Amino acid sequence: MQAEASYAIEQAGSLRRLLDEEFEALRAQDLDRFQKLQDLKSDLLAHLARAIEVCRHQVEQATPSPEVGASWEMFRQDMMACRDLHRRNELLILRKRDAVRGALLALVGGDRSSGVEVYDRLGRLGRSQKMRAAYGDA
Repeated sequence: MQAEASYAIEQAGSLRRLLDEEFEALRAQDLDRFQKLQDLKSDLLAHLARAIEVCRHQVEQATPSPEVGASWEMFRQDMMACRDLHRRNELLILRKRDAVRGALLALVGGDRSSGVEVYDRLGRLGRSQKMRAAYGDA
C-alpha cells in the first residue's frame, strides 16, 4: 500500500513539473511544445487515476495506518498545487485568446472606438472613413 501511495505522490510531482513546462511553452507561444505536453499530461493523468483507485480500494479493505494518512495528505496538497497551476495556465490561455480576438476585431473593423482605419474585403476603407467624410461635409 505504501508503494502505491509513493507512486501517486511521484506522479503528482511529475504533473506539477509538467504544468510548469506547459506554462513556459504558453508564455513562449511554442504551440508545438504545448501540444506535445498535452499528450504527456493525458497519460500522466491516466496513471494518476489508476494509482488513486488502487489506493482507495486498499484503504477500503483495511484500516489505514498513520503513514498512509500522512502520505494521502501530502498527495492531496500536491494535487491542490497542481489545480492552482492548471488554473494559472488556463488564465494565460484565456488572456492570449482575448488579445487575439481584440486584434482580429481591430483588423476587420469590429471595434469602432479604436480609431484604426481598416480596409474591407473589396479593398476600400471601412465605414468609419465614410462617416468622417460625412461629418466633414456637414
